[in-house]
Amino acid sequence: MSPVTTVLVVDDDFMVAKLHSRYVSAVDGFTVAGVAHSGAEALRAAEALRPDIVLLDIYLPDMDGIGVLRALRSAGHGADALFITAARDAGTIRSALRAGALHYLIKPFSQAALREQLLHVASVRTRLAQLDEARQEDVDQIFGTRPPGSRELPKGLAAHTADLVERILRDHPAGLSAAECAEAGSLSRVSARRYLEYFAETGRAEVTLRYGGTGRPERRYRRVG
Repeated sequence: MSPVTTVLVVDDDFMVAKLHSRYVSAVDGFTVAGVAHSGAEALRAAEALRPDIVLLDIYLPDMDGIGVLRALRSAGHGADALFITAARDAGTIRSALRAGALHYLIKPFSQAALREQLLHVASVRTRLAQLDEARQEDVDQIFGTRPPGSRELPKGLAAHTADLVERILRDHPAGLSAAECAEAGSLSRVSARRYLEYFAETGRAEVTLRYGGTGRPERRYRRVG
């Protein structure tokens, strides 16, 4: 049985915290360990619960989320942090990165966007736990970077979503349609098709046509390699 990833949700708005908790609970393999509505509550909860991931708002009544993350690091907590906030200024985003945030979601965001980031963090944690000595390609995947000379994603495509679609392809060796990929990844059908077509164009997936009784044939995608 795969281990469950525990999440601490921190937001000063009770209804928003409830919504984010519902988003987390809807993702297989994740559970809400606790909820906090202030920086002090977050620090106490992190000490008691030792969550794997902390969802942090910037705006809290007693201290900002960046201060909470710095305090967690000073206390030796190893939880990974995702910021979920309305703060859009570049200085705050820069400070969050420097404090050690793995990602930063600007409110409002979709359930699918949070799901994607949670899965990415869990994937990174799993990969690191399995590594004794990393290769450069392992490091590139963990940090979400690409080696020099590698093919960049086209404008409008995100690396994390591309990784998600690639995992879905890997989990469906017999192939699947854009609609099936969208359902598996909680993506829109249009978005899933864009990534699948990108993989087909770059030789990482092959396309076959399934003919039905009437209308256009269905395009099905199978991972190559």
